[in-house]
Amino acid sequence: MGRLFLIDLEENFYSCKNCETPVALANHLLSRDYQCPYGRAYLFDKVVNVLDGEIEEPIPESNSTMIHLFCVQCQSIVGFKFVLAYDEFRRYREGKFILARLKILVPGEYSNMPALEDV
Repeated sequence: MGRLFLIDLEENFYSCKNCETPVALANHLLSRDYQCPYGRAYLFDKVVNVLDGEIEEPIPESNSTMIHLFCVQCQSIVGFKFVLAYDEFRRYREGKFILARLKILVPGEYSNMPALEDV
């Protein structure tokens, strides 16, 4: 297997919840009001340190074809990329990325700290 190269982000960034690898800058966030098969999600126009998975069957609710996104470091699923939208209303999503809130850490959140409800 080839050598692993990670892109470091120095501003506020979202990261993989499993290994804390940076995956997106906060200023690339387009919307916090999305849903995905994993629950709440965020829409981004650019992500880094992810690998594309196989093309998924079209999801009827989204009327789109998507692919899974995997963290380049730990290979856990972090979200989806919109490949093709089947109606004009959803065309703006083509080429955009959804990161599942359940799978990522928001800026300033760390996996080794207890959750607020645990404190």
